[in-house]
Amino acid sequence: MQHRYERISIETTRHRITGTATLAADGYGSRLSDVLNAPDREFLALIDASVESLDGGRDIVVHDFIAVHRHHIVFAVSLGSIQEPAGTSMPA
Repeated sequence: MQHRYERISIETTRHRITGTATLAADGYGSRLSDVLNAPDREFLALIDASVESLDGGRDIVVHDFIAVHRHHIVFAVSLGSIQEPAGTSMPA
């Protein structure tokens, strides 16, 4: 299966998380909304992720990998496709 990489920003009730998601190149699973609404997927996996507290009281923390339970996501937006991240691979 061909993949593509997309930078996304999501918000939970307490955090803003920006990272890179792996999506299908085309067809089902090629849109962020497909991944968020997939009944068989409980978590959204991101690499090269930064986590920022929405209360403004903490520094931004960077993680190589983070998995966010989709029921905690309040808001999600695509920031656009990117080339394959160098030296990293992400579970599908």
